[in-house]
Amino acid sequence: MRDEPVVLGIETSCDETGVGIVRGHTLLANTIASSVEQHARFGGVVPEVASRAHLEAMTPTVERALERAGMRLTDVDAIAVTAGPGLSGALLVGVAAAKAYALGLGVPLYGVNHLAAHVAVDQLEHGALPKPCIAMLVSGGHSSLLLVPDVAEEVVSLGSTVDDAAGEAFDKVARVLGLPFPGGPHIDRVAREGSGTAVAFPRGKYDDGTLDFSFSGLKTAVARWVEARQRSGGAIHVPDVAASFQEAVVDVLTRKALQACAKYGVDDLLIGGGVAANSRLRAMAQERCDAAGVRLRVPSPGLCTDNGAMVAALGSDLVSAGVVPSRLDIPADSSLPITTVHV
Repeated sequence: MRDEPVVLGIETSCDETGVGIVRGHTLLANTIASSVEQHARFGGVVPEVASRAHLEAMTPTVERALERAGMRLTDVDAIAVTAGPGLSGALLVGVAAAKAYALGLGVPLYGVNHLAAHVAVDQLEHGALPKPCIAMLVSGGHSSLLLVPDVAEEVVSLGSTVDDAAGEAFDKVARVLGLPFPGGPHIDRVAREGSGTAVAFPRGKYDDGTLDFSFSGLKTAVARWVEARQRSGGAIHVPDVAASFQEAVVDVLTRKALQACAKYGVDDLLIGGGVAANSRLRAMAQERCDAAGVRLRVPSPGLCTDNGAMVAALGSDLVSAGVVPSRLDIPADSSLPITTVHV
C-alpha cells in the first residue's frame, strides 16, 4: 500500500449513484448518476426505483470516474462503500458492487458510515480536520449534531431530530407551495425574492436545553397557514412563505450548533449534508460563527450532497489509520448508528 493510497468510493444510500476516487486527501474524480427525475413525479424517493437505477448506473459511473482520474481499475489500492444508513435495497447494490470490485482486484474493502463520510469529505477542500470538531449534518433523512474527536476512530452523537429532518421539511413545504421535488434547492431559490420575517413561523425545541431538533411542527404550521389563507381568499406570496420557513429552519440549526460548540468548548464547526448547500444556512452560520469566535468549515455545494468522493475520503482516512479492512460478508445496514464509523 502506498503512503497515499488510491481509494475508490461507492455511494448508493438513496437516489444518487456516486463514485469518487482520491489519493490521500487529493480528489481525483467525483462522478454522479442521479435518478431524481424518476422520483420527481411521485414527490419523493421510491426505494425500488432507486435500487434499479443504481444497478443500471453502477458500471458506467465507475468507468467515468476512472476515465476522469486518468486511471485503470488496477491502479486502485482499496475500495470503500457506504454500508449504511440509507435505503436497504439501494445500499445492497453498492455493497455488492464494492465486494465484487475488491475481490476481483484483490484489494481491501472498507464499509463506512454515510454520515461520517459527510464529515470526512471536507478534508478534500480544507485539509485535515481539527481534533476535535463539532459537526452538524443536515440532509433529507438526518439532522444531527456530533462531537468528532477523530473521524476515522470516534464520532459521538450529541443530538438529532426527533421527527422530520430538515431536508424532509424542505421537501414537504415545497410540495405545499407548489414547488418541484427535491424541495431544498427550489425553496432556496424562491426565498431570495422574499422576506424571512414576513411570517412568524415557530421554532421547534428552540429553548429546550437539548441539542435535538424538531421540524415536524414547523412543517405543519406552514401547511396550516397556507390552508387558512386559501380559505379566506387571501394572497399567498410564495417567496415570503418560503423565506420565512427557511429562516426558521436555519435559525434553529445554527443556534443549536453554536450551543454545542460552547457546551463542549470546541472552536471548530463543520456543516455537511445536502442542506449544507443552502445559501441562507451558509450565510447565517458564518455570521454567527464570526460573532462567537468559532471557525466554520463547509464543503462546496457539490460535495455537500451525496457523492462517492466523501466515501473515498473516509476510506482513505481508515487506510491511513491502519484500520483493519472489512470482511467480504459485511451487510448493508439501513439503520447503522452514527457511532459506528466502519463495519
